[in-house]
Amino acid sequence: MSNILDSLNKEQKEAVTTINGPVLIIAGAGSGKTKALTHRIAYLIEQGISPENILALTFTNKAAGEMKNRVQKLLGENKNMSVFLGTFHSFAAKILRREIDNLGYGKNFVIYDVSDVLSLLKEIIAELSLDSDQFKANGIYSAISRQKNELVNAAIYSQKAGNFREKITAKIFEKYEARLKEANALDFDDLLLLLVKILKDNPAILEKYQNQFKYILVDEYQDTNHAQYTLLKMLAQTHKNICVVGDDWQSIYLFRGSDFRNMLNFEKDYPGTKIIFLEENYRSSQNVLDAAHAVIEKNVFKTEKKLWTERGEGEKIKIIQTNNEVEEGFFVTEEIKKMLRKNPEIARDLNDFVILYRTNAQSRAIEEAVIRAGWPYRMVGAIKFYERREVKDIIAYLRFIQNEKDLISLKRIINVPPRGIGKTTLNQILLAEYILAFKHTKFENFLTLISEIKKESANKKVSELIKFLLEKIDYKTYCLDGTEEGESRWENILELITVATKFDILETEEGLSSFLEEITLTTSADDISEENGTLNLMTLHSAKGLEFPVVFIIGAEEGLLPHSRSMFEQTQMEEERRLTYVGITRAKEKAYFVFTRRRTIYGKSEPALPSRFLGDIPIRLVEFEEYEMGEEILDI
Repeated sequence: MSNILDSLNKEQKEAVTTINGPVLIIAGAGSGKTKALTHRIAYLIEQGISPENILALTFTNKAAGEMKNRVQKLLGENKNMSVFLGTFHSFAAKILRREIDNLGYGKNFVIYDVSDVLSLLKEIIAELSLDSDQFKANGIYSAISRQKNELVNAAIYSQKAGNFREKITAKIFEKYEARLKEANALDFDDLLLLLVKILKDNPAILEKYQNQFKYILVDEYQDTNHAQYTLLKMLAQTHKNICVVGDDWQSIYLFRGSDFRNMLNFEKDYPGTKIIFLEENYRSSQNVLDAAHAVIEKNVFKTEKKLWTERGEGEKIKIIQTNNEVEEGFFVTEEIKKMLRKNPEIARDLNDFVILYRTNAQSRAIEEAVIRAGWPYRMVGAIKFYERREVKDIIAYLRFIQNEKDLISLKRIINVPPRGIGKTTLNQILLAEYILAFKHTKFENFLTLISEIKKESANKKVSELIKFLLEKIDYKTYCLDGTEEGESRWENILELITVATKFDILETEEGLSSFLEEITLTTSADDISEENGTLNLMTLHSAKGLEFPVVFIIGAEEGLLPHSRSMFEQTQMEEERRLTYVGITRAKEKAYFVFTRRRTIYGKSEPALPSRFLGDIPIRLVEFEEYEMGEEILDI
């Protein structure tokens, strides 16, 4: 047993050995929370607690797999590790396989993925003769998912539906719920919704699982939603041996239904809670921690803690002002080049750097800078800008307008947005000797549309042509389907217009050709060598759980960070502070904030103001620099 406790600090040991009663472990960034959790599971088993009586829940299969391996290593290969250690949804699915017949489903139920769900919702929308532009499957699915995560089924939602849209959504929800049951199918959100219902309606079943899972451990508790919170509270009711680990300062998934207040209210839910703070950070320098603390300190709703480290004070936070997003890209790549060259004793690699941004649309300018530098790069949790579906759609339209023999582009756009040309007709069109003369009403209407856009292309600048094209095909309505993803897609289209404005100084035909040529060359990075590693680009949301020696946070401006959607809502603004905190604390050694005087994004060029969060960081912690591109760079 000694090896289980040997490598732990005082607070970690307390978190591991306090095995009875409710325990709240408030674990700051980089403080070894996973270590505490895995050692606690191993310690419980070493204390003679049966693995079958332990339930450990987390949010991703990757995290669960890593934790299983760590626990097995601590216990030794021959030790029984039959703890249920997995995600909330995999646990719910396992219990439902045993108990779902209590709700009239068969135990051989299937679980629909997102594409299955969207197909079913499209059918229902058509059956109800609803306008598919007004009631889009993606938006309806998001609305239904939000309700299910609040444990609201179709019947309850129908009772509370107020306005016209809610009443129509309720009709779709009722039909959707019925169709799922007919097919003996569940969607992802049903797993938790139905398990909670079974446990509420069947006290004997609830008691059985309360007695089986006498010891409950939960990772990332700040990310739990209402359904997960309720499930845990029911299971822990009898024995109250529940240990949750998390950091409310890193709760950044409000848009998914996560509620960090579950963590703040834990003590009220479980009187007599033992609260343990893990405040020693093993990742970052003290200056990084102090800067992050200064940003998060302004939040009203939070736990109180102060991270410290033995890693030393470290370098100051660099705050850099550039003229625009092009200079921003040049600054970041030039700074990385300097660090790659500067200290031979520190063997820097591109993998040591990460460039973080608030929105995916920001990635376009920085991607172009990285490609100019000739570096391989990975975009974590996202698709490269010019490879995004919506961007490729519009480029395909422009290519077909320029060259009507481009059948690849034709295949892509002929039903985007949907215009009812089926696969059989499409195949006939493609096999026709002279495609443009093919007789079919819907195809002829499509060609008329293309002809109209092509006619306008003769006297419009590239950016104006794209705007005209978007209006004619009503692509905005197609993108904005009521989901956050839809909003992000439309933002990317507006960013494509930003790119196009660079070519507005050219004559129309030349401008369009140059625009399409640059995009093709920008995306053709196949010959880049990977000898020097790969640079990391990602959104702040994607960075959670990761760490890098050097972090660049670009676009540190009002309207981007914090995002414009958060300006008049305290809950949203506090989330933006938590997101910034997450970004800073990814840095082990160096952290940079970069902001511009003027930024062209979403098709508009506007003056930019530095983020209010920069003003929160004490002057003693920062170095400020105004960056100007050198003559040798301007000549590129």
